[in-house]
Amino acid sequence: MRINHNITALNTYGKLNSANNAQAKSMEKLSSGLRINNAADDAAGLAISEKMRSQVRGLDQASKNAQDGISMIQTAEGALNETHDILQRMRELSVQASNDTNTSDDRNEIQKEMNQLTSEVSRIGNTTEFNTQKLLNGNKSGSASAGGTVTELKSSATFGDLEITSKLTGKDGDDQSVEFVKASGTDAATAVAYDATTKKLTVTLGTDASGAVNATNDDIAAAIGADDDAKVAFTVTVSSGAEDDVQSVTAEKSLAGGRNAGTEVARDGAAALQIGANQGQQFAVTINDMRASALGIAGTAGNNATGVEGGVSDASFTAAGITNDLTDFTADGEHALDISTTSKASAATKVLDQAIKTVSSERSRLGAYQNRLDHTVNNLSTSSENLTAAESRIRDVDMAKEMMEQTKNSILSQASQAMLGQANQQPQNVLQLLR
Repeated sequence: MRINHNITALNTYGKLNSANNAQAKSMEKLSSGLRINNAADDAAGLAISEKMRSQVRGLDQASKNAQDGISMIQTAEGALNETHDILQRMRELSVQASNDTNTSDDRNEIQKEMNQLTSEVSRIGNTTEFNTQKLLNGNKSGSASAGGTVTELKSSATFGDLEITSKLTGKDGDDQSVEFVKASGTDAATAVAYDATTKKLTVTLGTDASGAVNATNDDIAAAIGADDDAKVAFTVTVSSGAEDDVQSVTAEKSLAGGRNAGTEVARDGAAALQIGANQGQQFAVTINDMRASALGIAGTAGNNATGVEGGVSDASFTAAGITNDLTDFTADGEHALDISTTSKASAATKVLDQAIKTVSSERSRLGAYQNRLDHTVNNLSTSSENLTAAESRIRDVDMAKEMMEQTKNSILSQASQAMLGQANQQPQNVLQLLR
């Protein structure tokens, strides 16, 4: 018999510690509801679980993003609903003015309402906002997240029956791009030469045998820099092939100039909605310019109004004069459709038909966006639910099973304590030998 080392007590003590540690872990799991409370519980499971958690939280936020996108679209579409009503009233007025039972004084009174309604269309386009962001002024058109001030320089040159419009666009810090288009909207550039020193861009528009301008080259990019004070000279040449039949015009435009030099538009491009948990899972929502000028119902005083789709004849905008000035406009000097005569009022009806069609198309597109995002929200919710279930199976504790373990460890702990007391009494038997 030995008394210096009570091996039985040591063994019992070790089992007691094991039972107490196991019971402590069971109690931790039962109190937290988690099988994995720290990396030591399951290193691989913890890593997988955390990755799933990030996905779940990303999906939940993406769902909120999509719902915010729906709210933005609903705001824009709601404003266009009023624009539709205004255009319908304007068309009604144009039909009324087309009737020769009206005198010139009557038409003047009708023109007053036409002017105010045109101003209201532009006001709606200029002021409709979501979270301080303009929606219907063209700010949400173009590529997603342009991220800077987009400069647009527009000028026109007429060669006989051909009207050429040049448009320079670009954002801060980037090269600009130049585009020359015919009045019909078809690009008509056939040859381009750019001099970086003089910053002069020469575009030659060739014609075929019938005299029609060749429509080629979609966009003409020229690295003219982003210096707002730079002067850019455009030379447009129309050639029919004969040296003595060449027409040309040179117009100097300034990036920092006023209306004659173009307009600077603060545009951030289409709204990129983050509808996924990972990089690049975005959906671009484009909302076009829905102001009066973009709808073809407002323009330069006295000019022809061909409609937003073109092809309308006999329609025009009102003459310059303080009584015809619009209170809200896309650019300075805009005027409403002229309904002062039967023919002009009748032609204005067709212009308004095209404007109504344009707004209808835009509202339809916005409605399609909204329906798509509704499905996106449902899909994200389902994905989040399923991924949460998968993460739960890895990380959450089985309460019933763990309670069994805790009960077992509790009994073992109590039994070990009792046995430790017995083991500690064994060295007392040595005293029997001393009697």
